[in-house]
Amino acid sequence: MSSNSTGVFDICDESFHRFISSTATLRRLYTGLTWAEGPAYFPALRILIFSDVAENRLLRYDECNEQTSVFRSPSNHSNGNTVDRQGRLITCEQQTRRVTRTEHDGAITVLVDRAENGKRFNSPNDVVVKSDGSIWFTDPTYGIDSDYEGDRAESETEGNFVYCLKDGTLHVVARDFEQPNGLVFSPDERRLYIVDTGRTHRPKNGPAHIRVFDVGDDGISLTGGNVFAECLTGFYDGLRIDTFGNIWTSAGEGVECYDGKTGKLLGRIRVPEIVANVCFGGGVKRNILYICATTSLYCIRLAVNGCKTF
Repeated sequence: MSSNSTGVFDICDESFHRFISSTATLRRLYTGLTWAEGPAYFPALRILIFSDVAENRLLRYDECNEQTSVFRSPSNHSNGNTVDRQGRLITCEQQTRRVTRTEHDGAITVLVDRAENGKRFNSPNDVVVKSDGSIWFTDPTYGIDSDYEGDRAESETEGNFVYCLKDGTLHVVARDFEQPNGLVFSPDERRLYIVDTGRTHRPKNGPAHIRVFDVGDDGISLTGGNVFAECLTGFYDGLRIDTFGNIWTSAGEGVECYDGKTGKLLGRIRVPEIVANVCFGGGVKRNILYICATTSLYCIRLAVNGCKTF
């Protein structure tokens, strides 16, 4: 696809101009990480919690004083994080193979640590909370493949699934993924976008794409699952959505923006490191895109607002 550049942006479709400012700069806020992942924004505190997966710690970036500090260490090799409807931190812990919630008083509650038939999960990876309070997460094998970002172990499940925890009951909502990864709902929650990074285990012809599903009237069942976009520059990983329904996703050495309805690539933010995940922040405006990219945390101010997806 042909494109032209302005600043750190590659313009693949003229509509991308309305979502960016040509004078915006990419800022590196913090570095010295090993594998930055899982950003979650707390608007009331104006802080960002994110993971340094391999180093087994969670970090905290403060928008007001631009300082970064350790939030939790060890973190059980936490990866994906999000915020629930009550403003509590939800975390995917790869080492303990569970999903937890950090309460307002700092106590940690285990939300779920067993899959079907009492078997252990592989390594919960990324998570999102729907407006009804249900918690959706993916379960690839990255945390048990080696000791690098978890503990090496054999898989106990019959595949790598996508789950929904609703009202205390665990549901398997998708079984046909090789390595399910990032996920995000559309603004109206009628569609769910899920990344498959199976090419990490099948380099020649494994999936490196985003699939899109329709959410049933019961709020749990999924239909469809067609490929929404194919990654041509490495892998998609974490992704978020703006109020126009555009998808902003990590894609190798950059962040790519797609039209949420058509899957058309609108543009790209060039980043000098491999990007793992993104998150909107910036107080009530939510117009700052935070970018977790290998060793560093970056940000850039956009001309669009992130959805209040949890």
